[in-house]
Amino acid sequence: MFRGKFKHSLDEKGRISLPSKFREILRVKYGSEVLVVTNLPECLVVYPIVEWKKIEEALLKIPFSAKAGRDFLRYFLGSAEEIEPDKQGRLLLPQSLRSEIEVDREVILLGMLNYFEIWNPRRLEERFNDIKASFEEILGAINPYLEEGRTAAS
Repeated sequence: MFRGKFKHSLDEKGRISLPSKFREILRVKYGSEVLVVTNLPECLVVYPIVEWKKIEEALLKIPFSAKAGRDFLRYFLGSAEEIEPDKQGRLLLPQSLRSEIEVDREVILLGMLNYFEIWNPRRLEERFNDIKASFEEILGAINPYLEEGRTAAS
């Protein structure tokens, strides 16, 4: 699983080095380094191709008649690109996606279990401050999911 927070610099071509832990997860758990990267309003999300295919299957269930669904698909899928690390473990981030999250040099890679995010450091710090301020409320909202896991494991 992808875990942790890693600060990296983009090179002049817009490439970032994947943390060695992330490369190992791709090799061992997924057996492929092919990734799909796309944007969310605050950050980029990067999925191993196996996890991405699960998302696509779920997205196929959104009815064409649902305008919000079509809008989401336009935004989320319209920017999606398959990428593969080069031999040095670097990912070339498309300029359009770098512009979307307003990064030029520094980025933060944030492990999110079955995917990871790429953040503008300033935006991530702002987001973390918001999370800290409402942590108890957030914990209350997710607690049923955590309790469900404990009950199933017992």
